[in-house]
Amino acid sequence: MDMKIKFLAVILLTTLTGPVFAETVQDHYKEVIEQNPYSIEVCKDVTVPGKKNTDGAIFGGILGGVLGNQFGNGDGKTAMTGVGAITGAILGGGNGSLSTIQRQCQVETRYEETRRKLYSHSTVTFYNEGKKHTLKFQK
Repeated sequence: MDMKIKFLAVILLTTLTGPVFAETVQDHYKEVIEQNPYSIEVCKDVTVPGKKNTDGAIFGGILGGVLGNQFGNGDGKTAMTGVGAITGAILGGGNGSLSTIQRQCQVETRYEETRRKLYSHSTVTFYNEGKKHTLKFQK
């Protein structure tokens, strides 16, 4: 049964059966958020790791070992060669990789929000024979 018909039927019945005292008629609203999509390009700098610099480490290790061997004398020669090789490998290898900074961009969908109040329904509150009644209806 339609809400308007129910409303009219209740009013009619209560009018015929006894006095009715209407207290309030109130409109109710709801807040609605509408989202409208739009696209935007977002860019950021990203560190991209490269391949390991093993060639520099190997060359630095050999060069450091040769130089350590030349400057060392006696039993310390072996220790100096090892220290030179390790130092040369570290310096020749650098930080271990050839990383680069790249600008990467991508398109993102974002939403602009608009808030609106829309009519939801109305209520009428009345008393009949000491009882409070509230009915919902659409205008």
